[in-house]
Amino acid sequence: MDVKAILIWCVIGILAGWIASFVVGGGGLFRYLATGLIGAFVGGLLLNWSGLNVNLGNPYVNQVVVAAIGAIVVVLIARFLS
Repeated sequence: MDVKAILIWCVIGILAGWIASFVVGGGGLFRYLATGLIGAFVGGLLLNWSGLNVNLGNPYVNQVVVAAIGAIVVVLIARFLS
């Protein structure tokens, strides 16, 4: 994996975490990054298992939306468990 891919992955994670913070609350750059990156994995799994396909015309926008959905799920599960 090259540096450009890692930076894009981090930006997508930060954006997804930021979007999730509007829906369920929270804040902080590190928290945005952590929830977004974990959410990308969870969102990808959830959408693959459910058979849903996000097609908004741009692959980066698709990834941000999937990661944001996953980040929201991760934050809600974490709050439920705590």
